[in-house]
Amino acid sequence: MKQNFFCCVKLFNLISCNDMHQVLLYSVIFVSCISFLLALIACARVGNFIKSTDGLDWSSVANITGDLATLKKTIQTLNNRMNGMHSPKAAEQELLMQLMSQQQNQKMNGKISGG
Repeated sequence: MKQNFFCCVKLFNLISCNDMHQVLLYSVIFVSCISFLLALIACARVGNFIKSTDGLDWSSVANITGDLATLKKTIQTLNNRMNGMHSPKAAEQELLMQLMSQQQNQKMNGKISGG
């Protein structure tokens, strides 16, 4: 009886071990196929990039860099204007002129009034 039980356990282990090996084999094949497809997609993308930059020389790169710098400066100036950092100075100058004229008027009257 013990021997039959031992043979059954041994047979079960052999079958489950083979099943596990098959699962591992098929999963490795599946992962390798997916990896191969992803590598093909990456190669195609690199090929497209090389094709699109084929006619690009260093003078073109320098022109593009200069254009980007100009565009960046323009966008920064626009954002600053929208945020009010570079608002027109006319209003401030008018206030200063009014204060100066008030101080001159006070000195002309001879009376200096405190606040």
